Amino acid sequence: MEIENLRKCFGDFCAVDDISLQVRRGEIFGFLGPNGAGKSTTIRILCGLLKPSGGRALVGGLDVAAVPEEVRKNVGYMSQKFSLYDDLTVEENIDFFSGIYRVPRSLRRERKDHALRMAGLEERRSALTRTLSGGWKQRLALGCAILHRPPVLFLDEPTSGVDPIARREFWALIYQLSDAGHTVFVSTHYMDEAEYCHRLALMYRGKIVALDAPAALKSMLQSHTLMNLESSDPLGSMRALEKEPGILDVAVFGGGLHVTVVNPEDAASSIPRALAARNIRIRTLQIIPPSMEDVFVACIEREERLAS
Repeated sequence: MEIENLRKCFGDFCAVDDISLQVRRGEIFGFLGPNGAGKSTTIRILCGLLKPSGGRALVGGLDVAAVPEEVRKNVGYMSQKFSLYDDLTVEENIDFFSGIYRVPRSLRRERKDHALRMAGLEERRSALTRTLSGGWKQRLALGCAILHRPPVLFLDEPTSGVDPIARREFWALIYQLSDAGHTVFVSTHYMDEAEYCHRLALMYRGKIVALDAPAALKSMLQSHTLMNLESSDPLGSMRALEKEPGILDVAVFGGGLHVTVVNPEDAASSIPRALAARNIRIRTLQIIPPSMEDVFVACIEREERLAS
């Protein structure tokens, strides 16, 4: 997949703003960003469902603007909303999409059996789709998306609304597809899921603000030290530390704060002193490795500073 200066505007609003990237064969490439960042719009362009406003995109060597119908024949697409038919059985949904994808009749039984095995749905083949849990429905949708053996598979927030255990099992299926040679392009707003990808593009307001392997992205923050702070007053702690010398950044994380500092030894004494002056008690103050969420927050704040 090759994308050069891709843009998509709706009137004066640019949902995708001049992005460029390449995705290798067999790679699990992640698109990470908040809702409205432009992830779904980019995927719809790459699937041949939306015409770009500018730039160039090749998927499997096919130009998405010039031959969108050919692109659609060679990709699998799974949307963030469950798109199959609740009033059909599992097996009937697979049969229906085999026809939609024009799978040769001589191969349909074999492909159906493979999809059922891959998704773990062999014992549920006669169940009405509406009776399946969210996790099983997503497995069925994935099985239907690969019936025509597409070399490239687009998954648009495929685990949205699915419980953590089902998400982990779904990612095991994604790894199976990657090992079999499928290129998987997946969007998500779950920070923990992003770590499963071979490479990640962090997207914000239509732009790619960082792109690399997860470990490499986290190493961007290694030049400074990250500390986890839990106190009796998180909001008061944030206000007390924002202008404290040696404190680079303070961000809310769960029920506490992540504090980026220049020197951890200095911070170990200056932070308690600053909070004690406001009668704020410290429960925890310790050095921690940066998470993907820390990386994303740092990238967004950098973009905000550049824009101001």
